[in-house]
Amino acid sequence: MTLHPNRLHTLLAGALLLATSVAQASNGQAPAPVAKELQQAKTYTVSTAPVEPLHLDPPKLPDLSGYTAEAVQKKIDRRKPGKVSVRRMLQEDVLKEFIGGDNKGAEWVARQRGIPQAIFIDGGHVNFTELATKVPERFLRQTSPGVYLARLPIVVGNGATLEIDGKVKELRLSQEGGSFLVNDGKLFVSDTRVIGWREKDNGPATFRKPDEFRPFLLSWGGTETYIVNSTMASFGYAKSKSYGVSISQYTPNMAKQMGRAEPTGWIIGSTFSDMWYGFYCYETSDFVVKDNTYSDNIVYGIDPHDRSHRLIIAGNTVYGTKKKHGIIISREVNDSWIINNKSYDNKLSGVVIDRNSVNNLIAYNEIYRNHTDGITLYESGDNLIWGNKLISNRRHGIRVRNSVNIRLYENLAMANGLVGVYGHIKDLSDTDRNIALDPFDTKVSLIVVGGELAANGSGPLSIDSPLSVELYRVSMLAPSKASGISLSGVLGERQNEILDLMVRQQKAVLIDPVERQTEMAD
Repeated sequence: MTLHPNRLHTLLAGALLLATSVAQASNGQAPAPVAKELQQAKTYTVSTAPVEPLHLDPPKLPDLSGYTAEAVQKKIDRRKPGKVSVRRMLQEDVLKEFIGGDNKGAEWVARQRGIPQAIFIDGGHVNFTELATKVPERFLRQTSPGVYLARLPIVVGNGATLEIDGKVKELRLSQEGGSFLVNDGKLFVSDTRVIGWREKDNGPATFRKPDEFRPFLLSWGGTETYIVNSTMASFGYAKSKSYGVSISQYTPNMAKQMGRAEPTGWIIGSTFSDMWYGFYCYETSDFVVKDNTYSDNIVYGIDPHDRSHRLIIAGNTVYGTKKKHGIIISREVNDSWIINNKSYDNKLSGVVIDRNSVNNLIAYNEIYRNHTDGITLYESGDNLIWGNKLISNRRHGIRVRNSVNIRLYENLAMANGLVGVYGHIKDLSDTDRNIALDPFDTKVSLIVVGGELAANGSGPLSIDSPLSVELYRVSMLAPSKASGISLSGVLGERQNEILDLMVRQQKAVLIDPVERQTEMAD
């Protein structure tokens, strides 16, 4: 528990500097207890706990060395030339999401002023510069050396490969023409720029309103998508599968018909800005999002969704998201890694684990100046939060709601506006939540080991109505209140005992409700 004086001085000085703006905005009071009547009904005991079960070795991280531009090049099979054609969008399975029932095709009828058509690549490999020579100029033309304007959708067929490489300085997808990219085979984008383009302004199709069509990229089930050292901007709007860069299994009825494996691929070393969603995936496996920059996107920076698994989200910088979170995984996104990212200055939280997403590692991220929490866990148990730095977020450093077996190891939560670590329960029955699709239990349990909680506006720890809490080796420094360190929630009721065991005696502390002990004895 004792820190070297030099390190303590550095930590305190940093905390005071970083706390200034947050402390001014905060009212300095702890958040209102959630489910107060339950908290009052419970009686908790404070006791020592064995230390050995709390020991964890640092988590083993995935080997990222193989995810390189050179490795992507080796995946491109150029042996068989593909075919290029322009044909009607109707009756194409790959486009039913956009051109099927409910008059969805009206968007493209209006833009093309006739029966909608698209550019199709089938049967093999096509380089984009070759593609441009095989399509009439009214649909795809080179406006200056290496700069191309596409006025129709471009579709990579099943079994085909489209390569957009550095010979293309910039590919502009026309908003007026209703252009977009759909991959049903393999797509390779490297060393180039792909931009949603507003011809009227002779510039990017910058965001104006959610329901206004903007070009997008979508890869379907069974596909591979590789985006390397490229820039994408001004994509996406509030229509299904049209969010920006989306990787998605086919929708359920189509998935049965198509019989495709889950899509996969890599996005590395690239930049994404002014996207409705910077990255979205659905029922996707083993996808790698590495060393990219997601800046000033509209709703989310990175948003893996529904039943995606074994994802690697590593080394990205995500900032300036305008409506919601920097990074969020939601609805059974399991067995994944969110590691070594920077997420800051986002409208809501820096990183969110949501809706029964379990067995994930969130480690070594730097998460700061977000407008709500640093890390938020909603209804997602069995996750490990290790070695993150959560600094100057406007609300909590780490917030845990309705989630059990959350292990918080070696995290630094400093100068956040409210609590360093806040755990609570909430009854969501009266909300618009679909309980059948997203079930929840009003239970929370935490293990907090190591790390430092310093200069947080409402105190280091607040945990309301927990199933259990274990604390060990937690440093609490530079309290922002004149009264010194104060714990709130259940911890506040037994603060003297907890601090005596943890600080003076340097033991592990178990806070456990009496009724739970009785149930276990029965």
